[in-house]
Amino acid sequence: MPKSRVRSKAVYTPPPRSSKARVSPRWLAPTMLATLLIGLVWIVVFYVSQQGWPIGAIGAWNLVVGFAFLVTGVVLSTRWR
Repeated sequence: MPKSRVRSKAVYTPPPRSSKARVSPRWLAPTMLATLLIGLVWIVVFYVSQQGWPIGAIGAWNLVVGFAFLVTGVVLSTRWR
């Protein structure tokens, strides 16, 4: 039986690295920390004040506002380099 030909595999060449290092904007870290802290404080104040503060008129929706701040902070943290 004849021997089959051996195929040559292509040599892997990694993509070229970017010469410019990616840096976060200066406003990103303070904004991220501020939104995380505002969200945490918002929820804590809501529970400690027995649902009277920060905005008593919206009731349990204060939790949604607090978690929206927290989620915004987490989304900003994914952009941090």
